[in-house]
Amino acid sequence: MARTPSNMLALGTDAPNFNLLDTVSDSQMSLQELKGEKGTVVMFICNHCPFVIHVNPEISKLGKVYQEKGIGFIAISSNDVVNYPQDAPHLMKQRAKEEDYTFPYLYDETQEVAHAYDAACTPDFYLFDKDLKLVYRGQLDDSRPGNGIPLTGTDLRDAMDALLSGKEIDQDQKPSIGCNIKWK
Repeated sequence: MARTPSNMLALGTDAPNFNLLDTVSDSQMSLQELKGEKGTVVMFICNHCPFVIHVNPEISKLGKVYQEKGIGFIAISSNDVVNYPQDAPHLMKQRAKEEDYTFPYLYDETQEVAHAYDAACTPDFYLFDKDLKLVYRGQLDDSRPGNGIPLTGTDLRDAMDALLSGKEIDQDQKPSIGCNIKWK
């Protein structure tokens, strides 16, 4: 299992816009349509990565809780589906249903969006404020497959709670660790 860290895009960076296929609804969706009123989480995930499989229950739970609080959630898969067919759009749709995602699961076929976000791994998390300025990037929490640390989502959860309450977000942020994005 590869252990690739996030590239840690600079805080304050504007969220790169996109218009991608939502594999759940089979329609094109843009960042502007999907952004939350109070903030937006953009996460790069995929179907087959053991790190993503490990965090799926928590990201599904966080989506349900924080979407109701005004945080938009967007999942994107940018993996090369020729060499990793288990990440194909029809299987993404199936995974979204299995995991009970309440957010879109977008397919970045050209990988341009992953490059624009400087995404490196799955999972890779980004939290933007209401103006789409980056305020958090990095890990969900310290839990990894097999390390025995409970899955809590505490790092991302704390950042979202601080954003929602108008408090300063801790700038000491740890990179996510996961499988590298499967580039073409």
